[in-house]
Amino acid sequence: MSRVLIVDDEPNIAWALKEALSDEGHQVTASASAEEALTVIDKDVPDLIMLDVRLPGIDGLTTLENLKQSHRELPIIVMTAFGSLDTAVRAVRHGAFDYLTKPFDLDTAITLVQRAIESTSGNKVTTGSTSDSLSADDTPVLLGRSPQMQEIFRKIALLAGHDVPVLITGESGTGKEVVANAIHRHSLRQDGPFVPVCVPALPANLVESELFGHVKGAFTGATSQRHGLLSQAHGGTAFFDEIGDVELSLQVKLLRSLETRQVQPVGGTQLIPSDFRLIAATNRDLSALVRDNQFREDLFYRLNVFHLPLPPLRERPDDILQLAEYFMSLHKSMGPLTLSDAARAELLSRRWYGNVRELKHAIQYAAVMCRSKRIEPADLPPPLSPNESPVRSAGTIDSAVTTWMENTLNQASDPSLLTGVYQSFLEAVEPILFNQTLKRTNGNRKEASQILGLHRQTLREKMKRYGMEGDAE
Repeated sequence: MSRVLIVDDEPNIAWALKEALSDEGHQVTASASAEEALTVIDKDVPDLIMLDVRLPGIDGLTTLENLKQSHRELPIIVMTAFGSLDTAVRAVRHGAFDYLTKPFDLDTAITLVQRAIESTSGNKVTTGSTSDSLSADDTPVLLGRSPQMQEIFRKIALLAGHDVPVLITGESGTGKEVVANAIHRHSLRQDGPFVPVCVPALPANLVESELFGHVKGAFTGATSQRHGLLSQAHGGTAFFDEIGDVELSLQVKLLRSLETRQVQPVGGTQLIPSDFRLIAATNRDLSALVRDNQFREDLFYRLNVFHLPLPPLRERPDDILQLAEYFMSLHKSMGPLTLSDAARAELLSRRWYGNVRELKHAIQYAAVMCRSKRIEPADLPPPLSPNESPVRSAGTIDSAVTTWMENTLNQASDPSLLTGVYQSFLEAVEPILFNQTLKRTNGNRKEASQILGLHRQTLREKMKRYGMEGDAE
């Protein structure tokens, strides 16, 4: 039996936690303020504390910092309903065992309490000279009230004191570089450079030179020695965007640099020290690329030490208006902008296939188009359709089509005699496409045909062909 102190001024939460933990055999005490909790602790130090951030009087983070100075090994779990990346980072940096965002599942809390009590130390995070606040105004801000983004904040906070590679995955426009920047800013390398590298954007014939540098005379035009991007990242973080597009020959050299912490310039024999943390990002399925021998397995495992998947914006609608308000605040020359109720409803109704990037561009467009300081739906650009945005999350469409085609070819005794494969493919996927679209439109064929880009009569005929005529009107 362990002694647990709950510090929360919300009676319902304190009661629910007390009942759940008591049922697990713990001896539980509750305090409604930090001051009351400190009095309890002075008399009898518990085995674990569950501490809310927002409290009357002394706040939770200040209490956490003070407690860790006098009771360093005491495990403390921080709770909050008002999470932000800064809050999560401060909590973990000041020694919190972990970070719970309200509302949370009681089973999750019970498991976390058990882990904390069983731990040998309540302070598992390496502290450093990093600051607790976001940096300059021009630094991209990571925002989100949704449970998905609260979990991202928590993971970034836990990563802050650990110098391990990170693989960020997600659809285009979800903010992978912003997340990478946030990891760097809150890491032990924050005083070093953050060097973004996007291989597809580099000149094809100069990719190796751009990454690793070159010596004088290495090739035509190399009139002087040049340090590459990886050398420039020494002491800091190199962010590889679209890592899945790196050629196999460069993957070998990149892996060697990661393992030896040295780079070899093009045309040179001398190795140059380059100690950098690698954060990689992709919207492709690297494991599928490994299976297809398009990506090295050893590099994949080297990168995938900590996987951080980012959810698309349409799966976290709670964040849409907060992000819109932030993007509006960037247009200071226009004066303070606001959203009409109709514009808010329009933003919430869209699917945002281009994710946060599409939302940002929509607000920029509306800020120019609106004739007053209030944005109306008419000021917004038309929404992107699925075909206008690279939404092939982690290469799922590529993988599905490849698998279907391989199965079709393998089932034939002589693949050269196959005919009508294209029509067979359409017959396999079109019913799924139509069904999902009609579900989205609640059976409205006119709206479905607009989404699909088909004439309504064409959609009707195709549905009849597939025996779907009675599915919707």
